[in-house]
Amino acid sequence: MRGIKNLVAREFNTFSRYFLLLLQKMIDMKNFGLLRICILALLGIAASQARSISLAEVRWHDESADTVKIEELIKIATPVGDMNSRMSAIARAMLGTPYVAHTLEGDIEMLTVNMAQVDCTTFVEVVASLARTAAHRGSWRDFINALEEIRYRNGVMNGYGSRLHYISEWSVDNGMRGVLKEISREAPRNNYIVKTIDFMTRHRENYAALADSAEFERIKGVESGLRGHRFCYIKARDIASKEIDSWLKDGDIVAFVSTLPDLDVTHLGLIVDEGGTKKVLHASSRQKEVVLSSESLAEFVKRGGYKGIRVFRVL
Repeated sequence: MRGIKNLVAREFNTFSRYFLLLLQKMIDMKNFGLLRICILALLGIAASQARSISLAEVRWHDESADTVKIEELIKIATPVGDMNSRMSAIARAMLGTPYVAHTLEGDIEMLTVNMAQVDCTTFVEVVASLARTAAHRGSWRDFINALEEIRYRNGVMNGYGSRLHYISEWSVDNGMRGVLKEISREAPRNNYIVKTIDFMTRHRENYAALADSAEFERIKGVESGLRGHRFCYIKARDIASKEIDSWLKDGDIVAFVSTLPDLDVTHLGLIVDEGGTKKVLHASSRQKEVVLSSESLAEFVKRGGYKGIRVFRVL
């Protein structure tokens, strides 16, 4: 936590300088929902800098086994040269980890640490948090703070509604705090799409926590910032192009864009380079474990029926 929090503190003034430019851009685009998310994320940076999560707020799967596994993976990643390489090394070391859905759910929201079971989202969160911890030669205690930073709005756990459920908000919030950067708009081929993202409240029955009226209203408030949300992505047909293939890097986070009208992303994973072929390393609900795709990224997207991809790099 010490190294990561200090890094956020050093970068805060830089983000503040660029914020006025971002404000003007959002106003010009008339994207007031995204503007609201950006403002809330920036305001949360200062509040999160002093935050150090209490161990009483952590829900372990198996505290002893989890901490041992965290330290093992940090040890693997610490000597690796750059962040993307750390991401790739950690992800490969987690191959075979069982896939289990809904591990974050409970009677009350706690920071769940489960190194024995992951879904597609928790897998990416864990890999990114381990990579950032290893970059600062941290320990398992630093890891749990890094995990809170990436999982929750403004880096602070404050109930179910504070969890970054939608990747579009996850991207903006973590981007404003210097945790990661969405690079989709830097791709040599890209497009934009506009969606009103409100899948959770439209399908309230699928989320046990939304039976609580207060949590339901909190999520509705989040979704109000995602009305008419415009985001950049790479179309499925362009992924196999030489320009995109050479631009993508081993260790990039990849989000698969949904064809549903009210949802932005339906799956997450990491891009890995296998002998010059870009593949997907991900927690598979079908194969019930963390696996490396047999096909290329482009073929994976085609087979999955995804609209395209969004790409992120951890900082």
